[in-house]
Amino acid sequence: MLLRRALVVCLLLGLLILGWLNWREHSLQQQARQLPGSTIIKQPVNFVNRTFDPAAPPSDMPTLPAGENAQCDSDFISDANVGGQTRRTDATHATLTITRINVTLGLNLTIWVPTDVTPHVMEHEEGHRQISEYYYRNADKLAEQIASAYMGKQVELSGADLNAASDKALEQVASEITNEYNRELNTEPTQLLYDSITDHSRNEVVAQDAIDHALKNVSIEFTQPANSDRSQ
Repeated sequence: MLLRRALVVCLLLGLLILGWLNWREHSLQQQARQLPGSTIIKQPVNFVNRTFDPAAPPSDMPTLPAGENAQCDSDFISDANVGGQTRRTDATHATLTITRINVTLGLNLTIWVPTDVTPHVMEHEEGHRQISEYYYRNADKLAEQIASAYMGKQVELSGADLNAASDKALEQVASEITNEYNRELNTEPTQLLYDSITDHSRNEVVAQDAIDHALKNVSIEFTQPANSDRSQ
C-alpha cells in the first residue's frame, strides 16, 4: 500500500513538473513574440466643428482659399521613434541595426463654417471629413507595413563620435518613415476630385454620391491641375 501511494505521488509530481515545463515553454514563446519591435499607436480622430463670423474670423483659423466660404482642415500626424543596437568595429566605425520602431498616428479634423452656413455647404464639408476618415481607417496597417521594411536595417557609421552618429542615423530613419507615411497616405487627389465633381458645393450633386465616386475612381480620373491650390 505504501509503495502504491509513493508511486501515485511520484506520478502526480511528474505530471506537475511536465505541466510547469510546458507552461514555461509557452510563456517564453509568448515573450519572444513580444520582444521589442514595431509598435503602432493609432489615436482616435480628434474632430471639432467651428463656426465663425466672416467679418471677424478668429486668429487661429486658416486662410480660406479664394472663392470659398468654408473649409475642412485635415491634419494627419505621424510621430516615429526609432531605436537600435550599435556594434563597434573599431574606434571610428560601427554598424547600427534597427531593432525598435514606435509610430504614433493621429488625425485632427476641424470644419470651419460661417454662422450663416447653408445645409448644402455643411454637407459638402462633411464629405471632405468622411474622405479623410476613410484614409485614416487603415493608417495603422500602412504604418506597420512601412515600419516593417526598416526593421533590421543596418546603417554603417563612422566618425570620432559614434554615439552622435548613431543618434543622427536614428533620427534620419524616423524621418524617412514619417515622410513615406505622408507620401503614401495622400488624400489630396481624392479631395480635389471630390471638389471637381461637386464644383466646391456650387452644384447640386449629392455629397455622398461624389464621395463614393471619388474614392472609387481617383486612380483613373484624377489629373493634377496646373495651379493646385487645395480648396475644401
